[in-house]
Amino acid sequence: MARGLLRYLLSGGALAALLTMALPAQATPAFEDPPPDKIVIKVATVNGSGCPQGTTAVAVSEDNTAFTVTYSDYLAKVGGNSDPTDFRKNCQLNLVVHVPQGFTYAVASADYRGFASLQSGASAIQRASYYFQGSPNTQFRNHSFSGPLGDNWQATDSTDWAQLVWAPCGVQRNFNINTELRVNAGTSSPDKVSFMTMDSTDGDISTVYHLAWKECPGK
Repeated sequence: MARGLLRYLLSGGALAALLTMALPAQATPAFEDPPPDKIVIKVATVNGSGCPQGTTAVAVSEDNTAFTVTYSDYLAKVGGNSDPTDFRKNCQLNLVVHVPQGFTYAVASADYRGFASLQSGASAIQRASYYFQGSPNTQFRNHSFSGPLGDNWQATDSTDWAQLVWAPCGVQRNFNINTELRVNAGTSSPDKVSFMTMDSTDGDISTVYHLAWKECPGK
């Protein structure tokens, strides 16, 4: 798992087809090819009960259009012999993103995956928020799940082009991602366990953040 500086050198200039399809037609001319230069992402800090030290890694796609955060110990649960604090787990990632000169980026969408086992009467919430250091603009997204449920889950946060929050040009601002899993026992039997994960027993579940790019003014 990643510790300290995580560097991934990128190459290519492929158009982000997935993002292009997700954006309104009138926004297409404003979308730029991902810069051909490199992007370097490092984890400044990782804090939270859902991401103990050494259980989180960050990687960047080869075409500069997405990065992936991988968790291996992110689980919230209630019922049975669960600790009272187990019902909520969270993780805050503070990322330093070095982008090619003259470009800026925004997170256009985020895909979350995991597994949920919810008893009848139980419920769960997956929540995420995104903001640049020093910016008053914070985006919040919530996804709710209800029992009975015993299956993989997936949630996607999407942002329209006109509402994207862009990294400021010419200034280094760390990017913060806050995620949370919360499980509520509700009317389910207190001796039965309900849980929700953003991990896997036989591998890692990845959370993918899709990037939009544009040139800074004056480039």
